[in-house]
Amino acid sequence: MYHLLIRPLLFLLPPETAHHVTLMALKALCSLPFGRSLLTALFSVDDTKLKKRILGLEFPNPVGLAAGFDKDAKYVDELACLGFGFIEIGTVTPLPQPGNEKPRLFRLSKDKALINRLGFNNAGVAEAARRLKKRKTSIIIGGNIGKNKNTPNEEALRDYIICVDALYEYVDYFVLNVSSPNTPGLRELQDKEPLRILLKGVKQQLQNKPVYKPMLLKIAPDLTDSQLEDIVFILRDTQTDGVIATNTTILRQGLNTSEKRVAQCGPGGLSGKPLRERSNQVIRFLRQRLGPDYPIIGVGGIMTPDDAVEKLKAGADLIQIYTGFVYGGPGFVKTILKRLF
Repeated sequence: MYHLLIRPLLFLLPPETAHHVTLMALKALCSLPFGRSLLTALFSVDDTKLKKRILGLEFPNPVGLAAGFDKDAKYVDELACLGFGFIEIGTVTPLPQPGNEKPRLFRLSKDKALINRLGFNNAGVAEAARRLKKRKTSIIIGGNIGKNKNTPNEEALRDYIICVDALYEYVDYFVLNVSSPNTPGLRELQDKEPLRILLKGVKQQLQNKPVYKPMLLKIAPDLTDSQLEDIVFILRDTQTDGVIATNTTILRQGLNTSEKRVAQCGPGGLSGKPLRERSNQVIRFLRQRLGPDYPIIGVGGIMTPDDAVEKLKAGADLIQIYTGFVYGGPGFVKTILKRLF
């Protein structure tokens, strides 16, 4: 039904509008008597074989929702009904910011891809914390955090610490996003020394908390092997607890969409099917260098259940979906989980 009727109708709308319409419809369904119970029964898979213990946390299954889908933690309870093993909210920043000018989200349907230059649009970390405080489900929550657009890179650590302090009581792990291509200068924080300073500072803040919560780093797919070697060194040196590979790419190679259409979309991060192989390459590289036990969450180009299996075989312990969820619909998580039995 989703592929034959709902998706064609949604794809008539601008992508960002379709996103909001979908989430509001989900919220409306969940508000009906037995709505959440019905969705959970339809779309969830409960099997002990799917459980995964990593980062000191017990995940009911290895399929999570990537950051960016529910930036402000507005729909955590509703999305939890669709079978996810964990949900990552954000990216949130200390202060609210509108993000980049619209339109800023584009479909490349021929490539099963999206281009976004949203620019960390969010209502601020305090608002996300307020919503998470009221949530009803116990699903594992990751807090993806970043700096405000106007914060100089030299002061970035302050922004990340503000976010840690605000979300600490309400999330199970933290993700430092330094790899979005849509905040000017942000990816410069992936350079060796700025990244080391940032990770050590946030790590220290977390170690000062009553209960330590894991800290992960989300990296770009566009790093060279030399830069990835630096990342590996820094992850070990700073005792970062895990890595998420990868964010969206700024490259536009090998697309089926016309060059004219791609040019019309403009700059931004490309996600979806074209990212799959590069993401897998980065995961294999990291797994080889970091060893068998280092936590890796794989994301990028999971459009089919076989893509999910491939990501896990490449070395990911857990996986996350976003664009595949847009194209695959509410049953996509269940389809993946059945393939993983």
